[in-house]
Amino acid sequence: MYPREIEDLIFEMQKLPGVGLKTAERFAFTILNLSKEDRDHFSKTIKDLDHIKHCKVCGNLTDHEICSICENQNRDHNMICVVSQPKDILTLENMNSYEGVYHVLNGLINTSKGILPDQLDIENLLKRITPETEEVILALDPTVEGETTALYLQKLLENHVKVSKLASGIPMGAHLDYTDSKTLSRAFEGRK
Repeated sequence: MYPREIEDLIFEMQKLPGVGLKTAERFAFTILNLSKEDRDHFSKTIKDLDHIKHCKVCGNLTDHEICSICENQNRDHNMICVVSQPKDILTLENMNSYEGVYHVLNGLINTSKGILPDQLDIENLLKRITPETEEVILALDPTVEGETTALYLQKLLENHVKVSKLASGIPMGAHLDYTDSKTLSRAFEGRK
């Protein structure tokens, strides 16, 4: 129906979450109607993602070996906030009230999908906990998977370090990146 290149672009666009055939077609034709300079810039921006890697310390996304948060000596390295995905860090940073560092699990325990604790970055979290570590904050989505992961981590860490989790305020089933900063800030301050 369309030239192969456009069909390929539509197919690739459908790989994005929530994008069906009609939206993918709209995206493809929007890109097609961009100037060559804008398309080149768009293409280069995607290609530049090849330089992104995970921080060797916390698992956050960075274009260096160690992310700017882990390198920042003004942050409290004795307080570790555990999140599911790197995008959760940006959500928490937007509240401008947390001064510690982070640890990214890169997922949550989900036995129905075959995701078990050994597939998460828990081993590196354990290595980061020292006698100086004051607290590990579990900032995981209030979903069945998030609660399962939090319970697992609480049991694993309870004899080694103070463990807290975000307080109520975030509705069950919600995701951190959709939570407004005021609600998130209240939940963070009221953690248990």
